[in-house]
Amino acid sequence: MRRAVVTGLGAFTPLGNNLQDFWKALVNGESGSDWITHFDTEKFKTKFACEIKNYNPLDYFDRKEARKLDPYAQYAMIAAHEAFLDAGLDQADHDKDRAGVIWSSGIGGIVTFTNEIQGFLEADRTPRFSPFFIPKMISDIAAGNISIKYGFRGPNYATVSACASSTNAIIDAYNLIRLDMADLFITGGSEAAICEAGVGGFNSMQALSTNNENYKHASRPFDANRDGFVMGEGGAGLIIEELEHAKKRGAKIYAELIGGGMSADAHHLTAPHPEGEGARLVMKNALRDAKIEPEEVDYINVHGTATYLGDLSEIKAIKNVFGDHAYNLNISSTKSMTGHLLGAAGAIESIAVIMSIKDGVVPPTINLDTIDPEIDPKINLTPNKAQERKINVGMSNTFGFGGHNTSAIFRKFNG
Repeated sequence: MRRAVVTGLGAFTPLGNNLQDFWKALVNGESGSDWITHFDTEKFKTKFACEIKNYNPLDYFDRKEARKLDPYAQYAMIAAHEAFLDAGLDQADHDKDRAGVIWSSGIGGIVTFTNEIQGFLEADRTPRFSPFFIPKMISDIAAGNISIKYGFRGPNYATVSACASSTNAIIDAYNLIRLDMADLFITGGSEAAICEAGVGGFNSMQALSTNNENYKHASRPFDANRDGFVMGEGGAGLIIEELEHAKKRGAKIYAELIGGGMSADAHHLTAPHPEGEGARLVMKNALRDAKIEPEEVDYINVHGTATYLGDLSEIKAIKNVFGDHAYNLNISSTKSMTGHLLGAAGAIESIAVIMSIKDGVVPPTINLDTIDPEIDPKINLTPNKAQERKINVGMSNTFGFGGHNTSAIFRKFNG
């Protein structure tokens, strides 16, 4: 079976507009939460989110190109380009027939959709839709735009599994490389749902935190006083490459991708199984695929959104899968800093795991002041401050509405 490694990373996030700024802020335990600027929140229950900071599309695109791209696709292009350059693919001779793109978004162009429908209604329902309406909105268009930019003619598509979407994309890229259907992929995800429909919709589900008085500390996974997740936006890209292909061109290697698991809760549209059955199964599937024992895992970047049921069920699943080794793990939820990037969460959290392996440091779960009494206090949730640790194997969990579960496992590359 062919092996796959990570040779490039790109991050466009609420904590930083490039990989290094993102990682530095993550290790320092910074919060990306702030007042929403994308729209007037006067009538909304939640008035804060983790937005991209200091962003002008014209710094990255010409005016004509920017008009054709929904924000989610803009974020995709930016993150993918950083990963492309980071992998040295601009300088490399590679077969573009064997290079593909698998990109994800849980929601896609919701900003474009809401703007076009609002314009339609304001125009007395006269159908004066933009010719770019559909191409800007659809969830696969980011993958198409990326492949066009770099001339990649290999497998090209989008994955949509709610908040598990980008880990699904990474696993698909991994499997297609193992099956010899391509030599490298640009993969990852992006999301731009901090708009009236996005925030209003999640508010109506009572999924979002409404802690407007203390918004910097509102994303508090595993804390007894958590009251929902904080929405984030941005994109994250990874270059996943067949090992011998990467070695032949002299690429730097961040880590090896050694396993991917998928499962379903088969329980409820939005609530996780209370005993974490789907989460248990997905981690077992990932470990089986990686051909490693639970005791070999050092760090888990958990889904950990700061919802009551979600946090508890994931910890139950971890204790079920890892047994006593659960007490030797470092566990952290970086959503406490980035917010929840929805369909892009898995990609940005996979990058956090990869950088943890590279630098030997586990980013913290911030805002963890009072651990939920239903959580075993012996579990190391990496509270509030990063912890140095040699990490050989790291796992990234992402779960989504509909009961979709994904888990990716990365290992330090040793040749």
